[in-house]
Amino acid sequence: MRAIRVHHAGARSVPALACAVPPSTALVAGCVLALCVSCKTKASAAQCDQMLDRYAALVVTEKYPDAAAPQIDAERTREKSEAHGDDAFKNCSSEVSQNELECAMRSTNADAFLKCLE
Repeated sequence: MRAIRVHHAGARSVPALACAVPPSTALVAGCVLALCVSCKTKASAAQCDQMLDRYAALVVTEKYPDAAAPQIDAERTREKSEAHGDDAFKNCSSEVSQNELECAMRSTNADAFLKCLE
């Protein structure tokens, strides 16, 4: 049943609250929405390639800290080709979020890199 509103003489009208959204609330809601969207954005194919290159570099420098440049390049190429065959890499652009990508790219060792992607 609908409530009946009684109007008193001299009473002022008040705008409906359901339609009035304060600008600060709209701003906060917009920021939260933007953050949620950026969290769910996945890595691009180019970003996945950069991430793979970073991982290969970390692995090689940990395995061979005193290696010469040609050996490092050869090992890096081998690590990258192995990773390209891995299912996890094949699914990178559909599974790795921007936050995970950024974490991995900041990593200083291979273990930290992999923890970012868990």
